[in-house]
Amino acid sequence: MLNRVFYRILGVADNLYPRLSDFCFFTIIAGLPLQAVLWERRMMVRRLIIGISGASGFQYGVKALELLRAQDVETHLVVSKGAEMARASETDYARDEVYALADFVHPIGNIGACIASGTFKTDGMLVAPCSMRTLASVAHGFGDNLLTRAADVVLKERRRLVLMVRETPLNLAHLDNMKRVTEMGGVVFPPVPAMYRKPQTADDIVTHSVAHALSLFGIDTPDSAEWQGMAD
Repeated sequence: MLNRVFYRILGVADNLYPRLSDFCFFTIIAGLPLQAVLWERRMMVRRLIIGISGASGFQYGVKALELLRAQDVETHLVVSKGAEMARASETDYARDEVYALADFVHPIGNIGACIASGTFKTDGMLVAPCSMRTLASVAHGFGDNLLTRAADVVLKERRRLVLMVRETPLNLAHLDNMKRVTEMGGVVFPPVPAMYRKPQTADDIVTHSVAHALSLFGIDTPDSAEWQGMAD
């Protein structure tokens, strides 16, 4: 836990000075050059971008942040304006309550944020939920806000992009955009309830879907247990 807190503190420095290694000075922290410590941190701590767009299902994004809090994963959150509307209308979450779950929060209009550059190393991006507008923007490389720009960067850097698309029924444009994103290397992940798990609550359904999505990044949680098959 102390190690995790230490590296979270270093995360602030890493974001303020992302090109620190280009400078010819060293600051000593705990007997180690800051340059070396930040390099070690990049190698040890995983980073995941969490995007929450304006589709119904704001809870999916919150659940992702909650599950990642228990993992050694540094989270970078970006929330669209439509998602803020969904939060207010669908949930009882206060904005600050949600933002506090993330390590870093980036304004949707700040296209100069660290996650807008491919030189900022991440393990990928999860958009939960993903609206059809966001899907279309990603499919056509618009990058018209930080959320879609970050997704575009993840694709161009050949990192993992998972879109938890939330819409039904689907028209041809939706299907074409899903096909296009898939061909670009993204993963289209509709949060379909896993009824074989016999969920008892809506939270059970949300938790299993998000845990499954996170497993695509190699992040295993207690809620992503493997199916062991049916008894004979």
